[in-house]
Amino acid sequence: MRAGLLGRVLGHSFSPQIHAMLADYSYDLFEVEPEALDDFLRNGPWDALNVTIPYKRDVIPYCAELSEAARQIGSVNTLVKRPDGTIFGHNTDADGFSAMLDRLGVDLRGRKALVLGSGGASLTARHVLKSRGAAEVIVISRSGPDNYENLERHADASVLVNTTPVGMYPNTNVAPLDIERLPKLEAVLDVIYNPARTRLIQDAMARGIPCMAGLVMLVEQARAASETFTGSKIPAEKSDEILALLRAQTQNIILIGMPGCGKTTVGEIIAARTGREFVDLDDVIEANIGMTIPEFFETHDEPAFRDEETRAIADTCKRSSLVVATGGGCITQPRNLNLLKQNGVVIFLERDLALLSKKGRPLSQRNSLEEMYKVRLPMYLAFADARVESTGIPEKTAEKMLEVYHEISRR
Repeated sequence: MRAGLLGRVLGHSFSPQIHAMLADYSYDLFEVEPEALDDFLRNGPWDALNVTIPYKRDVIPYCAELSEAARQIGSVNTLVKRPDGTIFGHNTDADGFSAMLDRLGVDLRGRKALVLGSGGASLTARHVLKSRGAAEVIVISRSGPDNYENLERHADASVLVNTTPVGMYPNTNVAPLDIERLPKLEAVLDVIYNPARTRLIQDAMARGIPCMAGLVMLVEQARAASETFTGSKIPAEKSDEILALLRAQTQNIILIGMPGCGKTTVGEIIAARTGREFVDLDDVIEANIGMTIPEFFETHDEPAFRDEETRAIADTCKRSSLVVATGGGCITQPRNLNLLKQNGVVIFLERDLALLSKKGRPLSQRNSLEEMYKVRLPMYLAFADARVESTGIPEKTAEKMLEVYHEISRR
């Protein structure tokens, strides 16, 4: 069977990895422009498809039959070509979104919910929210009667669902709205799964609001789609297995710590053991500025360097499955927190100050390491998901870091 994902821009997709763990069929990414959609659906090399932005409604006229769920929702994300060549359309996004609500423990009865966006994913979210007892489901769009300009009229909303692509890779670290405008929120759901924690999700976490990004929805809808493709049941436990593996495989391992503590050495060992790409942010900065960091400091001040550092972090850490060694002072800029954590587990590597090298480190040479550490320690702890002390043997330190990373990433 030839299966795949139909959409317009698919470079961010985890679907091939997921379907490879679900069943034995080929699964390809089909990036199709709108003008080529008709020919692809009629003559393309496929037997079964998942459908994503922007075609979840466009494919409906091609379906000879719709499932009851697809008909009620008005959106299709699963297509199967039948033996006679006709197409059956189904919606498994509803299964995925329901799983998000279940895992987050959201009780919708009598609650007011806001849904950001009006596309196919919005239709699904609205259908599920209403079917589960929400008292009101309000669609917030850019030009509709309920929009971002008059959002205060819905300041009593309890549940917020983002179905827009705002904040999705590669255009990360932006949110569709400021959740401070919704002081009564009790749950935030974002159907985006890449990055793992969108800016909206991180804002909710900062406020202590229960929240969930879209990876659960992606995996659950894929399991349901695979059952539709093959006609075979897949145990629900398979979703938990896939979620754990995806989180462990795709989240970045981010190393923070004092200059000279061994982040690069340990990071390179971790990358070699895991088959990941290693990125030293100092190398990225030097490539961007066209000179060495010591040379940069001869003609520029620290704020100028911090701006370049943030640019390097933003460009690097929106990617997945990396091992990243940061500069020792990146934690002095609060703006870097969301950038590092959007796709990463941040681990603080701590080492005896007497063993830290100052070579090639302008700020370490200019300042007392003891005073620098005293100022920075609370910042390291605020940024870090875990704290690992250097063993003095890089290989053993790397092993300990991997243990900590896998423990955190599978939660």
